[in-house]
Amino acid sequence: MNLTQQHIANTIRDKALELGFDDVGFSPATELTEDKERLEKWLNNGYNAGMKYMNNHFEKRVNPALLVERSLSVITVLKNYNQQNNQLSTNFPKISRYAYGKDYHDTIRKKLSVLFDYIREHIYPDLQGRYFVDSAPLLERTLAVKAGLGWIGKNSMLINRKLGSWVFIAELVVNLELPYNQTTVNDGCGGCTRCIDACPTQAILPHRQIDSNRCISYLTIENRDDIPENFEGKLDGWVFGCDICQEVCPWNRKAKDTDEPDFRPSEQLLKMTPVEWEKLTPEKFSELFRGSAVKRTKFNGFMRNHNFIAEPHKTHKKI
Repeated sequence: MNLTQQHIANTIRDKALELGFDDVGFSPATELTEDKERLEKWLNNGYNAGMKYMNNHFEKRVNPALLVERSLSVITVLKNYNQQNNQLSTNFPKISRYAYGKDYHDTIRKKLSVLFDYIREHIYPDLQGRYFVDSAPLLERTLAVKAGLGWIGKNSMLINRKLGSWVFIAELVVNLELPYNQTTVNDGCGGCTRCIDACPTQAILPHRQIDSNRCISYLTIENRDDIPENFEGKLDGWVFGCDICQEVCPWNRKAKDTDEPDFRPSEQLLKMTPVEWEKLTPEKFSELFRGSAVKRTKFNGFMRNHNFIAEPHKTHKKI
């Protein structure tokens, strides 16, 4: 193989963009030493709430080389999922933009598979590795920063100067050495505190961390218990996830809408009225969210969230 490393990287980047990814970067598959202590403190403080799985595979979370044997590089890709909220009812129930369309795991995994096969067939026949989309114990946002794709905002989200923060992050961890990013994207948050000020549950902590115990996204998705009564009147109409800290971010003002058809919501979903949501049945739930990430909450979880917002001061059972 007489291709230079830079030419290989350029070829991989071009193919990734051709497949519909919006940005690509490269970093070494080495220990993320700066984030190891931060993650440990975050876990020790219990900020992972009921997500006990976050305590598992700690060493792999901070070192992709331990996750994939003989790996040398991490290829990180971004995919824009931004779109305007066109729900007929804008009060509630609100659904996070990333879950409007089909489950992003499936859509992005297919693209990663094509990219992986392309590298093996056209660039490096001995390619070995794995690809991930929110499916492995990886510090994805940190890897994206290392790859020069942005910085971590005060709301703990990756912010890309062109795309804002409405992006999915995915990786290929491979045994191919590549020219790695050598520059750091300057922090663009400055003195801005809009995300911190806008969070209705005060979930955004200093040092760009989140207390999941107070985060609306956790309370409405990962949480399997009752939503604590002290959050009554604070969920701001959200029944699946929350976009508040991204909606107020100045870096998202000029964010373009996604060009991915899979991420667009159905007309049926957009036209649902408050009365129809209130009378939602398990069958209708399955129809509306077939192939959607919203199905993670299951029908009972979705209605627990809906009723918590619509009927304050009532008990809403575990799911």
